[in-house]
Amino acid sequence: MEGIKEAEIKIGDKKIRAAVAHGLGNARKLMDKIKNGEASYHFVEIMACPGGCICGGGQPIHTAKELAEIDIKSARAKAIYEADRSLPIRKSHENPTIRRLYEEFLEKPGSHKAHELLHTHYSVRESYAE
Repeated sequence: MEGIKEAEIKIGDKKIRAAVAHGLGNARKLMDKIKNGEASYHFVEIMACPGGCICGGGQPIHTAKELAEIDIKSARAKAIYEADRSLPIRKSHENPTIRRLYEEFLEKPGSHKAHELLHTHYSVRESYAE
């Protein structure tokens, strides 16, 4: 489906299935597929912006002429990848500030303190009325 990507990777002996949907219409389609038992995943990511956040509502507005002449999504993606390639630190675990944070406060990745402070905790909520 356009706007929904599925992947399966193998980690050790376990196959992990993941799906990513961008745009709320695609999110609804993916969630309905899961709800109806047509698919199951270990991980699902939903990006509300059509095209993902690179084309989302926080981006500059372009004229119809600009949109017809320029592939904005590709141009933005190219610029982001080029900027990323030029960074001296590209991975969080190599960032000296993050390393220091773990050494002096969080102890180590996956520690109880790191888990308590950095991980999101979900609560069961009532479904909204449709």
